Amino acid sequence: MNITATNSSPSTASDMLSVSNITKLYGEFPANQDINLNIMAGEIHALLGENGAGKSTLVKMLYGSLQPTSGTIYWKGEATTVSSPSQARGLGIGMVFQHFSLFEALSVSENIALSLSKEIRIGEVTKKATELSQKYGLPLNPEALIGDLSVGERQRVEIVRCLMQNPELIILDEPTSVLTPQEAESLFETLDILKSEGRSILFISHRLDEVRRLCDRATILRFGEVSGTCDPKQETSSSIARMMVGSDVNSISKKSSKTNDNTLLKVSDLSQPALTPFAIPLSNISIDIHAGEILGIAGVAGNGQSEFFDAISGEVLSSKHSQVQIRDNDVGHLNINERRKLGASFVPEERLGHGAVSEFKLSDNMLLARHKSDDVAFQRFGRIGMVWREMVEKATKRVCDVMDVRKADVDPLAGSLSGGNLQKFIIGRELDRQPSILVINQPTWGVDAGAAAHIRQSIVDLARSGSAVLIISQDLDEVFELSDCIAVMFDGSLSHSLETSKTNREEIGLLMAGVNASENKDAA
Repeated sequence: MNITATNSSPSTASDMLSVSNITKLYGEFPANQDINLNIMAGEIHALLGENGAGKSTLVKMLYGSLQPTSGTIYWKGEATTVSSPSQARGLGIGMVFQHFSLFEALSVSENIALSLSKEIRIGEVTKKATELSQKYGLPLNPEALIGDLSVGERQRVEIVRCLMQNPELIILDEPTSVLTPQEAESLFETLDILKSEGRSILFISHRLDEVRRLCDRATILRFGEVSGTCDPKQETSSSIARMMVGSDVNSISKKSSKTNDNTLLKVSDLSQPALTPFAIPLSNISIDIHAGEILGIAGVAGNGQSEFFDAISGEVLSSKHSQVQIRDNDVGHLNINERRKLGASFVPEERLGHGAVSEFKLSDNMLLARHKSDDVAFQRFGRIGMVWREMVEKATKRVCDVMDVRKADVDPLAGSLSGGNLQKFIIGRELDRQPSILVINQPTWGVDAGAAAHIRQSIVDLARSGSAVLIISQDLDEVFELSDCIAVMFDGSLSHSLETSKTNREEIGLLMAGVNASENKDAA
């Protein structure tokens, strides 16, 4: 492990950007403390750390979204105050946030145009965005409404929008978290080209294999401070993870599946028309998940996964009651709360706005998700318009303790948490119910290695205790690590399921690309 301590150093002529003793306080809590960092021209520099280590706070200061309490930012050797994102873009700093900053009621082109000069006409934006999306392997429909796009498609919009600004420094916060391996590789090729042009890239990712493949140097944060730097290419993923968390990251213990004939979740010949002009229709989908089983669904974003999740969770009702069954009950006509009452839990892919209300405290988000559940654990939360606040807060604390949710306050606003910590809270909130059925979309999106291992182990333990689990993920490593069987979603249809031990990444990757899709439709 070749980690070195980092000392304060003045900006040099070769630095594109550097910071000296940057500190950000929230009250008395130091989100960042005396940070020193330099990014050289033509360098891909990784910024690493656990969820809540201070990465997002630091890059928001570099981009002008936050102002430091103390310290100095240097741009090309000159001390600079980055007062706003527009000023940052004017300097040549572009950023792709982990949480999207897109207007759902506007089109792709209109969202991109908002970040550009008012003199550029929308037709020019559409043309240029189309060219960039094709060039970099990030397919987009410029006319599509953001509200109709999947998370993966929205990420593509953010990346293309950043590239439209022709930045000299690009800050990428978890840019590949919702991309397929093929899409991620296309992005890597783009980043290599940008690097060869002398541009700088600050790369934040929990996928350490990507960091080792791409990055020239890495700066590691722990508890808001720089704990050291390293050359990722000289490290293993395990050694980098150890630097980030301060200890070894446990591997997943996947006990043998003990499934039985008890089918807990059944979907029968589910077809559904596209509910918006840009949605994907579902076609003849059938699955059976037994007690103790984990079924993983892989697929490129935008192939119907979101529509499928909505149909199973009850956010969209089915035309036939029997198309979705939970514990032998027809639930196609029941809403999400009624399905929860039958022992099902659901974790959507979008954390803010879907999984949690940003402006509400964690305890209020706990109450919103479970106040109508009639299981024993949560009858205590309230009845006849009454809420036992103490019980809500105890449950919130229990979830935060079990999932190691890092937060500045006892009961903070959901929107104040880092993305990974909010993900841990949302998943913990559902696991705390010990549901008989868990449906989870993108389990570890934007979560650090240690937290991802904890979440995945918790999912495996739930299944082995007798629950049925359905995971939808674009992370093939995750799908293979967790699943007993794997199926692939393509163009609104689901392939037949394959035993994980009898398939491989190449076969699943071909299915994700649509190869033999028609054969799999017939077999489904």
